[in-house]
Amino acid sequence: MLDVNKIRADFPILHQQVNGHPLVYLDNGATAQKPRRVIDALVHYYERDNSNVHRGLHALSMRATDAYEGARARIAKFINAADPAEVIFTRGTTESINLVAHSWGHAHLKPGDVVLTTEIEHHSNLIPWQQAARASGATLKYVPFLGGDAEGGLDLAALDTLLTPQVKLFAFTHISNTLGTINPAAELCRRARAVGAVTVIDAAQSVGHMPLDVRALGCDFLAFSGHKMCGPTGIGVLYGRRALLDKLAPDETGGGIVVSVTYEGATWKPAPERFEAGTPNVADAIALGAACDYLDSIGRDQIAAHDAVLAQVAMEKLSTLPGIRIIGPRTGAARSGLVSFAFEGVHAHDIVTFADEDGVALRGGHHCNQPLMRKLGLTSTTRASFYLYNTEQEIDALVATLRRTLKFFIG
Repeated sequence: MLDVNKIRADFPILHQQVNGHPLVYLDNGATAQKPRRVIDALVHYYERDNSNVHRGLHALSMRATDAYEGARARIAKFINAADPAEVIFTRGTTESINLVAHSWGHAHLKPGDVVLTTEIEHHSNLIPWQQAARASGATLKYVPFLGGDAEGGLDLAALDTLLTPQVKLFAFTHISNTLGTINPAAELCRRARAVGAVTVIDAAQSVGHMPLDVRALGCDFLAFSGHKMCGPTGIGVLYGRRALLDKLAPDETGGGIVVSVTYEGATWKPAPERFEAGTPNVADAIALGAACDYLDSIGRDQIAAHDAVLAQVAMEKLSTLPGIRIIGPRTGAARSGLVSFAFEGVHAHDIVTFADEDGVALRGGHHCNQPLMRKLGLTSTTRASFYLYNTEQEIDALVATLRRTLKFFIG
């Protein structure tokens, strides 16, 4: 069991009032709050070590370089990568997936090939593959989403017909940011590997909430963002197997990625340098390493268990509200710590606005899942997403503000 009161003391932002009420922050699916350890890492770097990395021979540059590359090694350990060179720093999940779509897609996709993804993807793991398929002449196909009683799950039986030798890449989310569904990532990778397909996992919603081992998953690429796992915004990671990375051309070019440049051309450094053109986001990479330290000091297995309890309690208490439709699987290992819901006749934006009056931070909208929303017959949902510092008492506050909202709109 987590000592939530002790954990909450680590997060300065939580100790404030919003509109005269204690802040209840339930928008962790969008971004997580930052512990003092991460904030201190940023301050320490800018106060003591601020310098450009890899190029300088003076003390500050060497300290900054050591800290930057130390963060890379720490993150590699966090996801159990075989080699720190398999960790590429990006701005976040979106840039990481686009890097694969551009660099890998340009080198490997051609007419007649198939790119496979799913009907529940965030736009960031959908649009890049639309663009890659359009540019190459490949075909984009989707693993169907099961509605009805199994709402929130993928039609895994459809993989038997969809995963053919023509499938060159299979991109899928680990945890749906709307449904809360936890996909069987290792199984999906295994089945893709059996037909020779490369796999890309969107781990934005999972990496800070549960243990994650890229070697156990068997994925080829995996993308995530620092800001959803207690790290800073503007920093993320693309994990890629070294054997694949060294065969790819860089997506961006410029300083820092080259071995040699002439007026006629250039030769590239190996990974990860060849994918990090220009001055990198040094401070935020270092702070992301501090976030890994913090989460492991708590225990990601314990965080996952805490999330699951809060999701179950939330679904039980939300189910007492009249007219609610809870989206996604109800119970079990297939459910993460976020709950989306809708009320007929009340727009999600109105719910979020009323909740904010009571100091409750929620997310309302299509969650960058517009095709999925159409499948659900909705334009938007309200989402409550939980993390290691949330409590059951905050769920009671959520239910109370929803009752007030429903009374105003429905009576």
